[in-house]
Amino acid sequence: MQDRTVTLQRAGREPAAPPRVALAPLEDTSTFADRAYAALKDVIVSLNVYDQPSEVRLDERQLASDLGISRTPVREAMAQLEREGFVRSVPRRGVYVVRKTKAEVIELITAWAALESMAARLITQNASDAEIATLRAMFTTFEDGKLHAKLDEYSEVNIQFHQAIIGMSHNRVLVNLAENLFTHMRMIRRKTIGEQDRADRSIRDHMNIIEALELRDTERAEALVRDHALGLAEHVRRYADYLD
Repeated sequence: MQDRTVTLQRAGREPAAPPRVALAPLEDTSTFADRAYAALKDVIVSLNVYDQPSEVRLDERQLASDLGISRTPVREAMAQLEREGFVRSVPRRGVYVVRKTKAEVIELITAWAALESMAARLITQNASDAEIATLRAMFTTFEDGKLHAKLDEYSEVNIQFHQAIIGMSHNRVLVNLAENLFTHMRMIRRKTIGEQDRADRSIRDHMNIIEALELRDTERAEALVRDHALGLAEHVRRYADYLD
């Protein structure tokens, strides 16, 4: 056998390789826990917990049944959501969706003001004219500062606007810092946009912000974005008694 191998090598030939089983790349490499986490987070964000009359309890057994998986990945997903501040575990009672207090919401908004205002500064320095133009295109339905669409439609545009501001910064660290914070902000923005005259004032603020970004007026854009966010914080402080 050894002589045979040597002869093949000398002749410039190698022994035939054993047959190999070929597999196509997996399209979804996430675990059940990853998918349970994504599904649960989407549900929590869509709940609009600040409109709920009481705390929302999550039933681990029922969630596992709904998702068609065992309870272990659901438990792992819950643990991750608790670390991120979306749920809280109460011994002998269960897991509940977190409702932030007024003080906590104001802290969230204040932190957001810092991140978003820096994003505005970076946009004036780095974003293309085409990118900035997409912001104005978002508001073509809302002419002359008047709300021509349903409030829930404007609420989604409002949310997309703030997401776009962060994304156009092209600063990955800033984007990553804002990601989890924005999920909390999304819930409070959806709740507050219909209160007082916030929708009309929001449109005016956004158009002023867009104009400053188009003019590459760094200082004004940064100040307008910061003041817009802090205006939400002041609104929460004065009117959001349902958070107490």
